[in-house]
Amino acid sequence: MRTVEHCFRVPLDHFADPAADAAAETITVFAREYVSAEHTEAAAAELPWLLYLQGGPGGRGNRFASLGGWSKAAAKDFRILMLDQRGTGLSSPIDRNTLPLRGDAPAQASYLKHFRADSIVADAELIRQALGAEPWTVYGQSYGGFCALTYLSFGPTGLREVLITGGLAPLKGSPDRVYRETFRRVAARNAEYFGWYPEDREAVNRIVNHLRSTPEYLLDGSPLTVERFQMLGSFLGGNTRVDSLHNLLEDAFVETPCGPRLSDPFLEQVRSQVSRASNPLYALMHESIYGQGTATGWAAWRVLEEFPEFSPDAAEVLLTGEMVYPWYFDQDPALRPLGEVAELLAAETGWKPLYDTAQLAANIVPAAAAVYRDDIYVDHGLSMETAAAVRKLKTWETGEFHHDGIADDGEAIFSRLLGMVRSVR
Repeated sequence: MRTVEHCFRVPLDHFADPAADAAAETITVFAREYVSAEHTEAAAAELPWLLYLQGGPGGRGNRFASLGGWSKAAAKDFRILMLDQRGTGLSSPIDRNTLPLRGDAPAQASYLKHFRADSIVADAELIRQALGAEPWTVYGQSYGGFCALTYLSFGPTGLREVLITGGLAPLKGSPDRVYRETFRRVAARNAEYFGWYPEDREAVNRIVNHLRSTPEYLLDGSPLTVERFQMLGSFLGGNTRVDSLHNLLEDAFVETPCGPRLSDPFLEQVRSQVSRASNPLYALMHESIYGQGTATGWAAWRVLEEFPEFSPDAAEVLLTGEMVYPWYFDQDPALRPLGEVAELLAAETGWKPLYDTAQLAANIVPAAAAVYRDDIYVDHGLSMETAAAVRKLKTWETGEFHHDGIADDGEAIFSRLLGMVRSVR
């Protein structure tokens, strides 16, 4: 493959009155172009663009060592533009070290309000124009699909077609309804997993009971609590990742002079799953992706009370999914300095609409979405509710894959969705 790096200057606030401030602040947005070496440079220059929107929030664009899976399929017909969404990767990155440059916690929270899907889409449209591209194909995975719906709402003239995998966002309603449905799905996935590996039910119980009586610390010095251990439920969102969870649990304990303790290999694997050091925006902005007009108010934490089986005090605790809770900002060293900012964002009431339901109902851009029936991150029922509200959107419902389906067979999934949009043009 061949790559080209692109850097763009974009407004921090796309929606401010430009006449009011001629010196409005700008930020950097980075993207990397990938082209198959099977195309000559001259031929590649004539290929249409495909913009890939990564999952998240807070996930930087993929760094490909080679083209494979969906990117191999896409590179046959497209120049791929891999975007580092604002605040991630090389795009004016945000973390505990950079945010204090904005000032105090209220100033930091005000800055972060410019890092949602509406601003990401506005960046993308400016980039498309800067590249001199015709309306392009957008492919959104997970949160990238949420952004694609925002693009269909507010920038449809920049779109040739839209592909979405595991990313049909609810267009309206409280985030509470999202978490009620996803808690139910995560509970069902726990039951399925422990049905496959009954010995893992015993292993989880043993680890939980151990953590209740014996302080254990990850290798970064932070505590491994029961609730942090429950975060390993993120493995349940994939087809083969459940088997990886089984492998992780099998050698959790070692014998020491002080009795059984959690092993360093186990603790290090857990740390890699529960730390948000590599994507702090995920924890800061996660609930805001559902915020439209009202405060999210730690919705997952509030709804958790309706599902006592997920309580860290339950007799046989269940593993959780992607939910974000206030205690993240006490127990994760990468997030601890951001706790006050997180509280301000949770209390924010001024979130603007992320979707135009009238525009989506009148949509003329061909779109196709893979909807996974057992997705524990983006609920199937809510996804189909959204699908029914978007004109020209075709869905492929399948139980063959989970949320990370493109990691299992991205080439086939991408090719199928592209065929679906092209069939309705």
